Amino acid sequence: MNGILLLDPALCRVRQGRLLERMAAQRLDAVVVTAAEHVQYLTGHRWDFRFSPVAALLASGRMLLVCPDKPVETAAADEIRTYEAKWKSTLRTDQREASTAVLGDCFGDAAAVRRIGVEFSSCPPHVTRLFPAAELFDIDRDLLALRRRKDIDELALLQRAIDATGTMYQTAREMIRPGVSELEVFSALQAAAVQACGEMLTGTGNDYACGVRGGPPRDRRCEAGELYILDLGPAYRGYFADNARTIAVNGRPTDAQLAAWHHVCDALQIVERLGRPGARCRDIYEEVGQWLATAPAGSWSSHLGHGIGLYVHEAPHLNPNWDDLLEEGDVIAVEPALYAPELACGMRIENNYRVTATGLELLSPFSLEL
Repeated sequence: MNGILLLDPALCRVRQGRLLERMAAQRLDAVVVTAAEHVQYLTGHRWDFRFSPVAALLASGRMLLVCPDKPVETAAADEIRTYEAKWKSTLRTDQREASTAVLGDCFGDAAAVRRIGVEFSSCPPHVTRLFPAAELFDIDRDLLALRRRKDIDELALLQRAIDATGTMYQTAREMIRPGVSELEVFSALQAAAVQACGEMLTGTGNDYACGVRGGPPRDRRCEAGELYILDLGPAYRGYFADNARTIAVNGRPTDAQLAAWHHVCDALQIVERLGRPGARCRDIYEEVGQWLATAPAGSWSSHLGHGIGLYVHEAPHLNPNWDDLLEEGDVIAVEPALYAPELACGMRIENNYRVTATGLELLSPFSLEL
């Protein structure tokens, strides 16, 4: 079994330093984060949905962390306080109010804070009311931009999740056959991922339905001739993998299915050729779209990919609705596809890559075979 991986407190301090640079540019006295992924990103420790920790970074560089029930010794924080998340083992429903009250005590004279960054997407009034005289600044965009650059400790957690998908696909190839139920496949793949990660998962991915483009597993048995698209996204300690493989249920893909498969695999090679820091994602999308339009069967109309990390869809977006550029340090999921009734729905193949100074590094080197 693999050992437990954690974010490195020293690298959390580096991430805090990057945020401090953004704070100085925006003239912020402090940033308060309540989203679990941002608390983890800056302090190194993650709590699940049952709890309401809060963290604050002051312009002085001082990091405050309010934890549920007991301090976390490994957290990258200068002051750690706790709030009561449970009373006699019963979870409180007013945890956000409780943790925020403790944060207010840490600040002391909160009225002196004049400009503060908060996540407009998730910050509750409990927090904003602490600073009655402050101008609020939406820090979401800055935090999301910072999260694109994956540090070594983040890459290790991501790779653990990605490697788990390799184990899941191996399990799938051993058991997928006509007559197997989608629920059987789902259950076996979840067990394989848990075993590979050595603990419960943060997430499990979304597509486990056979003969359709995607969806949750159904109480249904697979049929010969169908293609089974598995889009797997186990998350290890908050960091999400996201890659896909397509498997012929009877092990004998048709000529049309094989021709489409070759076309989709060639699309991945286009991305590998073009992907580098500074590359415009729209340009990559356009070139792949032109190639897939020449396929002998099937069509494509979805996105080409996206970043992954503490959320399953992050920047950069390989999608014409955004105008992103690839940046060194990005980790991306690339998923060309072709769909048509004559393909028994169709296929999607998705790889994970890290954007390096010289190009793309493949993180999911598992078999692409049908």
